Amino acid sequence: MSAGEEAVPFGAAISTRSLGDGTFTADLRPEWSIGTHPHGGFLIALLAKAAQALLAERGEPQAEPLVVSAEFLHPPAIGPVLLRTELHKLGRRATVVGVRLEQRGRNCVEARVTTGRLPVRRPEWTDVPPVPAEPPPGAIQIGGNTAEGAFNLAKACDVRLDPSTVGYLAGRTADAPRIRLWVRPRAGQPDPFFALLAGDVNPPVVFNVGRMGWAPTVQLTALVRCRPAPGWLRVQVDCRAIHESWFDSDATVIDSAGRLVCQSRQLALAPGS
Repeated sequence: MSAGEEAVPFGAAISTRSLGDGTFTADLRPEWSIGTHPHGGFLIALLAKAAQALLAERGEPQAEPLVVSAEFLHPPAIGPVLLRTELHKLGRRATVVGVRLEQRGRNCVEARVTTGRLPVRRPEWTDVPPVPAEPPPGAIQIGGNTAEGAFNLAKACDVRLDPSTVGYLAGRTADAPRIRLWVRPRAGQPDPFFALLAGDVNPPVVFNVGRMGWAPTVQLTALVRCRPAPGWLRVQVDCRAIHESWFDSDATVIDSAGRLVCQSRQLALAPGS
């Protein structure tokens, strides 16, 4: 992406082109990446979009993502990819589609996407962490060269970190592996697919214990709970255990109306192990 060139909006960036046989093509854009690697949350959203595109071709245009469960096999590169879809179950309330992301003949990400209709009424009961609706004046705007490499996503997303939860930026190495942040697209408003990206937008929580570097996701499962309201998405990310090479990362994504819109849990490899 050249200097001065505007980022492609999220909706256009996850668009797919049908080849007419359940196979789609897409382009992985540099502004939706971390360093040289396409962003994992962006890939999750793209896989969900491919599943929705398949169902639209089959006469189910109202399908929305409910669950995405993905295995990250090999990191794809920036550039064109092939998305192969397979309908596993066509149900009245829930439909399941398998999606494989391939590049240069290699399987990079494999997922099962469950689709249906997202709730529209307020929940009967909810328990979400107390994250302020908007970033405070002292929030750190993430972008450019950060500890995790070139955060190219900052060209397309506005990401603000709670400074009290990112001790690694101040050189501390003994803070809890917990991060709070806020995110919104620079163009348009968040939708269910952007909520999937938000569930993986944070710097790795192991940075707070001094484990710096690339932390590749091995498996990620995300649940979309409702359509987000316009405005900031607030995110809290927690870790339950860091065991040798492995750590978990649980993200809770809340919209500007205070509703839970996405939950994600992933198992990843810790840097420096």
